[in-house]
Amino acid sequence: MFYLAGIILTFFLAVLLFTKKGKSEADLILAAWLTIIGVHLCFFYLTFSNQFLSFPFLLGFNFPLPLLHGPFLFLYTSALTNQKIPAKYKAAHFIPFLLLHGLFIPFILLPEEQKIQVFKNEGLGYEVEMLVMLSSIMISGVVYVGLSLWRLNEHKKTIQHEFSSAEKINLAWLRYLVYGIGLIWLFVLFAEDAMIFNAVVVFVFFLGYFGIKQVGIFSQGYPPPGQLAADTALTESGTAASDKPAAAKYQRSGLSDEAAARLHESLGEVMQKEKLYTNAELTLTELAKALDVHPHYLSQVINTFEDKTFYDYVNTLRVEEFKRLVALPESKKFTLLALALDCGFNSKTSFNRNFKSVTGLAPSEYLKQGTTYLHT
Repeated sequence: MFYLAGIILTFFLAVLLFTKKGKSEADLILAAWLTIIGVHLCFFYLTFSNQFLSFPFLLGFNFPLPLLHGPFLFLYTSALTNQKIPAKYKAAHFIPFLLLHGLFIPFILLPEEQKIQVFKNEGLGYEVEMLVMLSSIMISGVVYVGLSLWRLNEHKKTIQHEFSSAEKINLAWLRYLVYGIGLIWLFVLFAEDAMIFNAVVVFVFFLGYFGIKQVGIFSQGYPPPGQLAADTALTESGTAASDKPAAAKYQRSGLSDEAAARLHESLGEVMQKEKLYTNAELTLTELAKALDVHPHYLSQVINTFEDKTFYDYVNTLRVEEFKRLVALPESKKFTLLALALDCGFNSKTSFNRNFKSVTGLAPSEYLKQGTTYLHT
């Protein structure tokens, strides 16, 4: 019953995603992937329950299915992180599936009685094809888990350089799911069928839950990864984001040392006077607009003069603001979290992590040092 419930759940989640309002490319990819998983689970259940021989015409069609999961994982990860892939390259990821399917066409076309005999004899006469299949599955698992983790690492770098808050868009859950599908591939090669089926059902539950729950990562005013580079290319080709001659000059020739120093000074003044870092959703693009400068050059200045990413720079200012506020007598009536939220942190977890990263101490440990330390 658990296995059948898993199959029903998989198709149910796929239908939910296909019928979701305002669905994104990632939603469509996930819906298609869940459909494939559902079909694969049906084949797996027939094998696991020894009912496959009742449907001999289906034998062979399931062999290439494992080669679909890796590409779907990679495409889903790419779509969620907004790292676009041209259509022709997307299609290329499914070539191994088609090739393996072609390899088993002679078996698929066998009379049903012969197919049953080969199945009962564990692939007798098709040892080479079975070896190619297992090797392909192993290679596909390693390659696509690696590619998906690479995509997530690129996404993490983007966050560090363009966003001041990462909690809503860090996709930590997807990283764990990538690890999970890697574990399932190991189960396929070395574990018993029951363990494989249980693992897949659990994986589908979490994949569907987080996939449906996931909102568009860049739907709240965030620029997609690579947008800054694209903007730079546009301005350098003559379509400037600003009509000011000085800005156009910097975009053509690069930021001079003198201009960079002035920009760094302006950045410090704006951050101290307007405290823009208290905006929990502050992005590099928004800060660049406040300074009337191209985001590319602002990022360059922060990296060079502060030796920090945009994320670390803004959160360091938030920590310093918290240290200032918590030292004030009138702040005693507020909780530490309330003060942290006023400084621009959007969660207790984010506050604790960044505070320890900057000071080397947890907030509670820091406060035990005494008020004299608070002013340092």
